[in-house]
Amino acid sequence: MDALKTILAVDDEPNMRRLLEISLRQAGYKALVAADGKQALSLIESQNVDCVVSDLHMPGMSGLALLAQIRQISERLPFIMVTAQGEIQTAVEAMKLGASDYIQRPFELETLEIAISKALAHNRITLENSFLKADQQPSENGLIGQSKPMLTLKQMIQQVAPEKATVLITGETGTGKELIAKALHVASPRNNALFVAVNCAAIPADILESELFGHEKGAFTGAVKERVGKFELADGGTLFLDEITEMPIHLQAKLLRVLQEGVVEKLGGNRQIALDIRVVAATNRDPMQAVKDGKLREDLYYRLNVFQLNSPALREREGDVALLAQHFLAKRVATLGTSALTCLQSYRWPGNVRELENVLERAAILSGGKPIEPKHLPADIVEACAPATTAVNIALEQSSTHAQQLSIPEATKQLEQHLINEALHACNGNKAKAAKLLEISERSLWYKLEQYQLK
Repeated sequence: MDALKTILAVDDEPNMRRLLEISLRQAGYKALVAADGKQALSLIESQNVDCVVSDLHMPGMSGLALLAQIRQISERLPFIMVTAQGEIQTAVEAMKLGASDYIQRPFELETLEIAISKALAHNRITLENSFLKADQQPSENGLIGQSKPMLTLKQMIQQVAPEKATVLITGETGTGKELIAKALHVASPRNNALFVAVNCAAIPADILESELFGHEKGAFTGAVKERVGKFELADGGTLFLDEITEMPIHLQAKLLRVLQEGVVEKLGGNRQIALDIRVVAATNRDPMQAVKDGKLREDLYYRLNVFQLNSPALREREGDVALLAQHFLAKRVATLGTSALTCLQSYRWPGNVRELENVLERAAILSGGKPIEPKHLPADIVEACAPATTAVNIALEQSSTHAQQLSIPEATKQLEQHLINEALHACNGNKAKAAKLLEISERSLWYKLEQYQLK
């Protein structure tokens, strides 16, 4: 279990301090109390405090004055202001000074608990994001995940980014192929120039040629002025051609010429414009099958496929669902309950990361600021994780501190043990069959059996 979070409650009324102290302890926090701002500052300077809950009206030093003093000590310590009814303007002023949230008297203790939970979650996400931004390599821009497939992908990006070689990115829809292309660009010597993305499937064929190559004034009806194409716009930088197999065959021939000769001609013109661009293409199809089906020119395939990167499906990225969920929910300052996380980790995600983001956006709306629970998720996701959710609920019931949720690593451990046991039972103890059912290698299964001391 994680160490208890310390909440400092500041109020000049003894009865209120005592009530807050008891309530915070019952909610699973370590509680500190202070009778005024001066005592609160002394505690903050001498002890580790994770969140401050302070009354607005106190003798000697008001809640606003205390907040201002705290911000000189720490810019990120969560601070929740307790105001009276009708003091909206004061609450707004507190938010401007850096308060995490405010609640109005009289309030339900559940309201306070939710406010604290949100403030702590937001603070943690902010801290982790700051660390990642400071620590990550430029090539990891936007790529979230620490699973083995993602670490391998990031390493390959580092290797190919400095080169000019064309890159073909393959992977299912929604896996983040454009993010990979952007990461390549950011990690390359071209990162001071433009990254230009074109979705070949989203632009009608009769318009795509003009979009890519540009046109001269009068090149066709409606061409009332010269247009700079995406190739020219990306000069010195990177051009990303998404869904390359949806590009018409005759345009693929023109693309091949640009790649081979490094020049482009606008529609209606005869000027050859020399370009220095790196082309990165992507497809959600099997490229060799696309060649057989006549959707991709074979010579273009070999020209694009100098270096191939695979964007892994979300179901192959063990452990990354929690990281991605944390990233998406940070935008909405929402939190995720353990049971809901278990459901997300059990689901197959046919729509991959894009589907996960949409599900979480919907869930955050339905939860109304409270922690997201399974009831806020689509029915098919909840149904897919029923056995796993039961396992986590049992673990929660057996926990010595019922008021606290399991940490994400602990919940993941409980889920893995349950699924392994279920698979072994279903396969009558045959570990090779169980590993296949779990979609992991037999070696990984043996490792987990030893790790969790399962028989």
